[in-house]
Amino acid sequence: MGWALGASMVLAATCWTNPGFAQGAKATSPAEFARRIDALKPGEWVWAPTVSPSGPVLVYVDLSKQIALVYRNGVRIAATTVSSGKDGHETPTGVFTILQKDAQHRSSKYNNAAMPYQQRLTWDGVALHAGGLPGYPESHGCVHMPYGFARELFAITKLGVTVVVEGDAATHMRTSENSLLTPFDNRGHPTEHKPLSDGQQYRWQPELQSQGPLSIIVSKLDQRVVVLRGGTEIGRSIAEINDTDHGSHVITLVTRNGKPEWVYVGLPGHAEDAGRSLDEAVLNRLRLPRGFYDKVKAAIQPGATILVTDSRVGSGPLEHLTVIDAVQPTL
Repeated sequence: MGWALGASMVLAATCWTNPGFAQGAKATSPAEFARRIDALKPGEWVWAPTVSPSGPVLVYVDLSKQIALVYRNGVRIAATTVSSGKDGHETPTGVFTILQKDAQHRSSKYNNAAMPYQQRLTWDGVALHAGGLPGYPESHGCVHMPYGFARELFAITKLGVTVVVEGDAATHMRTSENSLLTPFDNRGHPTEHKPLSDGQQYRWQPELQSQGPLSIIVSKLDQRVVVLRGGTEIGRSIAEINDTDHGSHVITLVTRNGKPEWVYVGLPGHAEDAGRSLDEAVLNRLRLPRGFYDKVKAAIQPGATILVTDSRVGSGPLEHLTVIDAVQPTL
């Protein structure tokens, strides 16, 4: 099908405690990276911004797993290893907002140490920034990130962005929830992505969010389609997705010659796809309940994004379901 998402970036991070020490390792950035988080080694990170190019940003730091996850418009776009506060200097948990940003910040408490791409969470010194990543908690309370990741994150955040810090660094765990969907809303409140009830073909609740960019996730693994607007799930449906390709692709709706048209996003390793129109043969591999299709089609506007992926969307145990009165999407 050609829905493959290739390798992205190879960047090195610099530990501010020893500027000559290079950290970071090659990491690919497929949409399925959610299933690879536990395999990341200290200093590794993945960054896939095109899977959700616009919308509100939320950062989730899991102290128990020593990872940080970034979501945009409710969809996971990045993951990294981190190093949080060591014993006696534990990183506080809770819901924070970014209070200050300083790309060339230096510590006023620790010998003027460099803290590149600092994003302050508390006025008493806790922040996200590039720093040492030995594979365990070793900071004085801040959350250390790889240099390249900290730089990319700094570029997409603004003051007031929500940062959720959870877990216990003393109890290290190596398992992760593989859903691509954010576990929190933009205010840091837990978000439950409910599966469809028995016999329910789809759910459509546009009143939950009336504004914002539209992201449509087609999960081949779960045989589900989820619609998010402004970072909030407003729709979910069963689907028949007849595709054996385990890759992913991002498709966006643009306006060409005054008419809307679905085109592929050019991704690293697949630059030749950039701007290529979506053909009907691809659409024929997807079938949706008629009522859901009609509602989604009416809500779509230029700028909407479709992510076709093998990652999960929190569907619950998968059952074999027949799509009754189904339609195939049209161009």
